[in-house]
Amino acid sequence: MHRVHFDFSDQRILVTGASSGIGWEVAQQLLAAGAEVFAIGREPKALEQLQAQGCHVSRLDIADSTALEVALEAFPAMHGLVNCAGIASLEAADSVSADGFDQVMAVNARAAAIVAGRVAKRMISEGIAGSIVNVSSQASLVALDDHLSYCASKAAMDAMTRVQCAEWGKFGIRVNSVNPTVTLTPMAQQVWSAPEKRDPALAAIPLGRFAETAEVARPILFLLSEAASMISGVSLAIDGGYTSR
Repeated sequence: MHRVHFDFSDQRILVTGASSGIGWEVAQQLLAAGAEVFAIGREPKALEQLQAQGCHVSRLDIADSTALEVALEAFPAMHGLVNCAGIASLEAADSVSADGFDQVMAVNARAAAIVAGRVAKRMISEGIAGSIVNVSSQASLVALDDHLSYCASKAAMDAMTRVQCAEWGKFGIRVNSVNPTVTLTPMAQQVWSAPEKRDPALAAIPLGRFAETAEVARPILFLLSEAASMISGVSLAIDGGYTSR
């Protein structure tokens, strides 16, 4: 697939969820664009590969807020952040479990808020007018069966994006979210492989297909870049038209 050219030379960018899916693709594209990439993830083999490519890697479960705080404290000030770590717990709305709900919120919302908060605090102290991109989902904008916890967590992420934009704009920090449709990651393939789920979802997308990870990563790099210097507080649907209906 055609690669758009960005230049992130001399910029430090943190990517969470970097060891798989969209986060992996974002890290690859940032490396190709000259960024110094700091990668947080859970998959050891992928992190080893990222380290071999020149990334600074940290293996941790970001739902562990203590370990997360320790890891963030060790990082230098960043010029950019991509909050990409995410999990899903598929449960019918009348069968939502406390543990399932709490686990999804801990990763998708709470950890994302902590990471952005600590990164922004360092940006402010160092006088860096940086850019933060929260990787949300079309699930924040529409109802998806069996996704109550996931939808709630991504709606929380969009709300956090707006608050962060409002609070940090005076320091020149831009905060946006991207809201992809089903993207062909290992997690999505597991959830959407059954024809009874896949076929109706595809039929509702005007472009008639799910997204490739590169098609989500490129808009993320755009929002990180100076090309988006007047864009902040936006929730950008990357959904082939799904939410237009």
